[in-house]
Order: sequence, then C-alpha cells, then structure tokens
Amino acid sequence: QLYLHQSGGAWVQAGDSLSVSCRALGDTFCISSMAWYRQVQGKEREFVARITSAGTPNYAESVKGRFTISRDNGQNVLSLQMKDLKPQDTAVYYCNAPPHPRFSACFDTWGQGTQVNVSA
Repeated sequence: QLYLHQSGGAWVQAGDSLSVSCRALGDTFCISSMAWYRQVQGKEREFVARITSAGTPNYAESVKGRFTISRDNGQNVLSLQMKDLKPQDTAVYYCNAPPHPRFSACFDTWGQGTQVNVSA
C-alpha cells in the first residue's frame, strides 16, 4: 500500500513564501502523476497543481506564476513552493497520488493534509 506523509505547514503573512512537501512510502511503484489540492472549511476541494511522471506541470489559474510544483523521484518527495502568498491561499493542502494507469491495485491516495494560514 502507498502512504503519503506531509509536512511544511505554517502561519505566515501575506507576501511571504512557504514550501510544503509530501513523502511517499510503501508501494512507490504506484506513483505516476501527482498533484496538490486544497480545501477551505465549508467549501469544495480545489485543484492546485499537477505534475506528470516526466515532470510536466500544470496549475490552477489562481496560483499560476506564484506556485511551483516539483518532484524528487529518487527520494519519492513531492513539493509545492508557494510565493507571494495571499489570504485566499489559506487552506488545508493535500498531496494526491491518483490511481495508477496500469496497476489496478494502486488506489487514489491522499496525504493527511497540511494547514497553511496566510494573514493579511
């Protein structure tokens, strides 16, 4: 089974930078593309960024130009570098490994969530 463990959350001020990370443990062969999502209490979880197994990223329009998704396949770590943070970035951020396109035993996997609070 694949497990995703997150770290890096913090309380920051608007304009600050912050990185969050996600380490994959267990059945790392289940990892193909990976993604970050975020959720504000009382609202729908929203897509933030995705990176393919080859390293090609794509971003939500709300974070494009400010956030950078990256991966270290050797250490099985997914990172999200956030710059020029805004109060509307405040959310719980979730690391995600979607079902593997080839291995049916690899399920949709989520990290435990990391709280990021951005004050005005």
